[in-house]
Amino acid sequence: MLKKMGEAVARVARKVNETVESGSDTLDLAECKLVSFPIGIYKVLRNVTDQIHLITLANNELKSLTSKFMTTFCQLRELRLEGNFLHRLPNEVSTLQHLKAIDLSRNQFHDFPEQLTTLPALETINLEENEIVDVPVEKLAAMPALRSINLRFNPLNAEVRVIAPPLIKFDMLMSPEGARAPPP
Repeated sequence: MLKKMGEAVARVARKVNETVESGSDTLDLAECKLVSFPIGIYKVLRNVTDQIHLITLANNELKSLTSKFMTTFCQLRELRLEGNFLHRLPNEVSTLQHLKAIDLSRNQFHDFPEQLTTLPALETINLEENEIVDVPVEKLAAMPALRSINLRFNPLNAEVRVIAPPLIKFDMLMSPEGARAPPP
C-alpha cells in the first residue's frame, strides 16, 4: 500500500514538474488517485498559474475543490473534473471569467451548479451522469456564450424537458425519460 501511495505521489510530482519546466499551459493530473488538490502544488506553480489554461483532474477521488483552487487558477479556459465524487462547486468558481468548457460528468451533483450561469465566456457544460433533477433554464438561456449543455443520464423532471426547448438557443442534450447510463 505504501509503495502504491509513493508511486502516486511521484507521478503527481513528475506531472507538475513537467508543466513548470516545459512552460505548458496544461496541468494533467488525471487518474492520480487524488482525494484533494495537493496544497504543495500551489507553491510549486506560483510563478506559472496565470499561464495554465487547462487543468485535468479526471478520474480521481475528489469530493470537493477549494475556493483557493478557483482563485489561484482564475485564467483557466477549460476544467476537466469528470469521474470524481464532486457534489458542489465553491462560489469562487465565479472568478473563472475566461472559462470556456467544464466537464463535470460522472460526479454526484444533485443540484445544478448555478454559479456556472454567471460565467460570461462559458460555451460548454458537461453534467452527464449525475443526479440532477432541476435546471435553471432561464439563467442558462441568458448566458451569452453557451453553445452546449450535456445533461444525459440525469433524472431531469418533466418540467425541464417541456420548458427548456422553446427557451434555449443552444444544444441541450438529454436522455429519454427514465434512461439509465450504461454500466462502466
